[in-house]
Amino acid sequence: MSQTTHPTDIFALLREAQHQLDQGFATLPAASTPALDPDAEAILNEAAERLHDNYPYAHPLYAGQMLKPPHPIARAAYALAMSVNPNNHALDGGRASSAMEVEAVAALATMFGWPQHLGHLTSGGTFANLEALWVAGQLAPSKKIVASDQAHYTHSRISSVLGLPFVAVSSDNNGCMDLHALEQLLRSGEVGTVVVTLGTTAIGSVDPLDRIFALRDQYSFRIHVDAAYGGYFTLAGNLAPATRAAYDAIPQADSIVVDPHKHGLQPYGCGAILFRDPTVGRFYKHDSPYTYFSSKDLHLGEISLECSRAGASAVALWTTQRLLPYTSGGKFARGLEDGRNAALELNRRIVADARFIVPISGPQLDIVFWTVRSSQQTPEASSALASRIFDEAAHFDLHLALASLPIHLFPTETFPGHSSGYVTCLRSVLMKPEHLAWIDAIWQRLDQATAHVLVEPI
Repeated sequence: MSQTTHPTDIFALLREAQHQLDQGFATLPAASTPALDPDAEAILNEAAERLHDNYPYAHPLYAGQMLKPPHPIARAAYALAMSVNPNNHALDGGRASSAMEVEAVAALATMFGWPQHLGHLTSGGTFANLEALWVAGQLAPSKKIVASDQAHYTHSRISSVLGLPFVAVSSDNNGCMDLHALEQLLRSGEVGTVVVTLGTTAIGSVDPLDRIFALRDQYSFRIHVDAAYGGYFTLAGNLAPATRAAYDAIPQADSIVVDPHKHGLQPYGCGAILFRDPTVGRFYKHDSPYTYFSSKDLHLGEISLECSRAGASAVALWTTQRLLPYTSGGKFARGLEDGRNAALELNRRIVADARFIVPISGPQLDIVFWTVRSSQQTPEASSALASRIFDEAAHFDLHLALASLPIHLFPTETFPGHSSGYVTCLRSVLMKPEHLAWIDAIWQRLDQATAHVLVEPI
């Protein structure tokens, strides 16, 4: 899963593949194609210059947000498919790419232990979650959607769009859904769906899915798993026992969302929604006079709320899966494990450094967060220092992220007199396999940046 392939290698492979694709249409009469304007080269170079105004997302020293470079084969396959520009809404617009999407989504379902499913790719996790909650609303009209207060904010917004009541459930000191608070809500009988997050956006916490299923046996509700970020970790062999138990319970879920454009090495945007019960497809049925058909077979537009969708996304995902199958212990899975090991090692060094304050629990996946010790022992002082270290680290080419997180995630003695509220934390998403080999370089730069900022004695 190395990201070290030189771009010229990609283009050489792409030229050969493009020739192979063109041969499939060689019997057609010659047709003119638009010629590039003489200014095209200058304009492309200008675009390249403009793109310098980005962080170096593909480099291991970018250890900030959830940005992982697509695999070279995904880049090449996407570009190859764009010469056809298929639309996976109906078979007329993307025959081959639609078939590849069906196969790619089936690989995702198999990864989660589902022998049968209904699902498709989406433009991203937001739309995938919208479809999951839309189906939930069809099955339990007017009933509440509940999710952890650490779940992605999209769930409350989607619920509002769908006209469904939404309730945020408090999180515990590990950043996971508090089961006592959840049961209090369930006793009302008004909850239709519980959104269980496996890998929260801020800290990568994993809700206890296995224990929530025990509650479902007592209270009747639907379980939707939002694994947009963390879904692929079901393949990882180095999860903690409690986290492993949550992932092992996934096959019992009603619906799952996962984003291949996060850990799946795909270009944006590529999300996926899967339903365990294929009969929910009845809610998607439509009879439009303007939908075009050249086949009586089921087309993806009949099981999707989105209409036009890039078939190139399906081609890129299918190609990547062929190169890196979803097998435990395989190359793809080992890449996930490397990212988690990198997070564990960075967290170990932070714990041992008196300049930093660590949360009650360590990383559950591959996200690390911490704040900075100050002589004032206040959230405001720690927040200010974290922000300064964030800026200083960039001067050493280390790019982190900042997150405002609840104080209750830290030991009670951290901020005397402050039992609630938020503190600004430094946050690092170590989702590239290469991060493991770069931990020394990351730590050296973090140490230098911190030394520049912390002039006060600890």
